[in-house]
Amino acid sequence: MSDNPYEKLQVSEDASFEQIKEARDALIATHPGDERQRTEIEAAYDAILMDRLRQRQEGKIKVPERIRYAERLAESAPAKINRIGTHPALKWWQQQLDMPSLRGILITSSVYAALMAIGISQANPDTIALVLSLGVGFNLVWLQRKEQRLGRAFLLTLIALILGAVVAVGIYHLGVLGTLLSVDQTVGLGVFMTFWLTSNFLR
Repeated sequence: MSDNPYEKLQVSEDASFEQIKEARDALIATHPGDERQRTEIEAAYDAILMDRLRQRQEGKIKVPERIRYAERLAESAPAKINRIGTHPALKWWQQQLDMPSLRGILITSSVYAALMAIGISQANPDTIALVLSLGVGFNLVWLQRKEQRLGRAFLLTLIALILGAVVAVGIYHLGVLGTLLSVDQTVGLGVFMTFWLTSNFLR
């Protein structure tokens, strides 16, 4: 083998560190059990590393920014993520959400399903108004129990009632349920759906 460490590893003088390391590993693999060859290969590899270090100290090799400032980049990345994760709007929204238990979902689903069934089966507007009133009461109770704030529970229930009615009327006028349900029944269905979402997934 040549005395030139680059020739010993069969790499060019401008080879990258990865290429040099791969060449060393490949040559060692081709001489299994030959300690003399292994020693020469390792010596050539060390000589190249020392040569590269000397060139870097003399300014002949420019070190990439990602290597020179790896620690700074590693520190700034989590900081950026943390800034996003602690944004006031996102934090506020996370505080409004709730993760209900399976038992809680089953109870609210059963109650609202029963009320919806009564409302859909009865075309009488008075009956629909009655079950909607019951739905408002249940929603108020379930929301108030979470945060112990009646005013907040009332506001969320009112928003859910209005939103459910508006969406239901829009769906009715699109003709999606027009042939199956009356406008009152459709509104009842929409309101109970928003009540179900509100009582389960909002605090």
